[in-house]
Amino acid sequence: MIVNADLHVHSCFSMASSKDMVIDNIAPQAKLKGLQLMGTGDALHPGWLDIIENSTEYIGDGVYSTNDCDFVLTTEIEGEKKIHHLIFIPTIEIAREIGDKLVSTNKYKDGRPRTKMNGIEIMDLVKEYDCLIGPAHAFTPWTGMYKTFDSIYDCYGQKPDFLELGLSADTDMADTIKELQDIPFLSNSDAHSPWPHRLGREFNQIELQDISFSSLKSSIKNNKIKANYGLVANLGKYHMTACTKCYKLIDPELAIENKMKCSCGGTIKKGVDFRISQIATWDKPHHPDFRPPYIHLMPLAEIISMVYDKGVTTKTVQGKWKELIDNIGNEIEILINTPIDKIANINPEIVPGIEAFRNKSLHISPGGGGKYGEISFEEKLEERKVEKSDKVTLDNF
Repeated sequence: MIVNADLHVHSCFSMASSKDMVIDNIAPQAKLKGLQLMGTGDALHPGWLDIIENSTEYIGDGVYSTNDCDFVLTTEIEGEKKIHHLIFIPTIEIAREIGDKLVSTNKYKDGRPRTKMNGIEIMDLVKEYDCLIGPAHAFTPWTGMYKTFDSIYDCYGQKPDFLELGLSADTDMADTIKELQDIPFLSNSDAHSPWPHRLGREFNQIELQDISFSSLKSSIKNNKIKANYGLVANLGKYHMTACTKCYKLIDPELAIENKMKCSCGGTIKKGVDFRISQIATWDKPHHPDFRPPYIHLMPLAEIISMVYDKGVTTKTVQGKWKELIDNIGNEIEILINTPIDKIANINPEIVPGIEAFRNKSLHISPGGGGKYGEISFEEKLEERKVEKSDKVTLDNF
């Protein structure tokens, strides 16, 4: 069977997460999105494990189910050097045991525990329990593994089970790095709220023998990922090198010349595109035979927001989104497969946005410095300019 799976989200216990991130909200929203399998996120937090137990039915082999949505236990851990690791855990009992052994100062306070353990130590701990582990959003400048290490093996000492690309990268970018040629890529939302423009904004299409932890593990290890779906990489909020205060896009050479300080006083963060260029083996991607296609996606609510020039969470946008879902089906189906004339019968005003998404003619102002990129019909948006070096400093701008 083929399932759509978003395996990295957070619960209401994680810092900066919505209080609405509970199972009873995640499950129905996942169904509306078109997802069949979800990661629970935060599976080392005792309070969240209690909610999972009380909100789902355990149907065996690591799967917890409710409201036609299945969950497997997942968690993100912040280790040494503030590197984030994504872990898949077989059962709640094992999650509690790992939680007891994890040396962490905040594991009972925050859904994402912090520890001084390094990648090798964390891998050794979770591998005792038959877990899967890999770097979360591997290239992001704050907490990605490659922000610190030039090689994935320097972090883990051995090959991890997978690498999560993150919102600011895609397969074409990552497959310029030779050491990743035999590592599966995952694309997940890292959602902190159940809004339809967050949950499932990136997901994996995976071939499973059945819905079980064992089957998921086997499919990842045996390259049964059929497709990665995710944002156009330059929509990601760390795609370009930019200031984290004023969000000005800055040429990396200029940023380095100025010791990563912006003229506004803010800190410049190295973009994912530049970081990958620093460690890349090739200028062009070299896709191994098993690598599935990466299909660019963007949230339906953001397309509707662009058409009506209103905020994503406004009643107008959410109402139009719900109208499409109620009459046609889940969001993924609407974005990719639904005939345009069927969409037009429900809301013809949205058709130009869907068509522009499908034919890749939407204009994108790229993200960077912690600000997401923006989409528009080209005439409506003034593109963010990149400040470049001509042997001058930021003070000249």
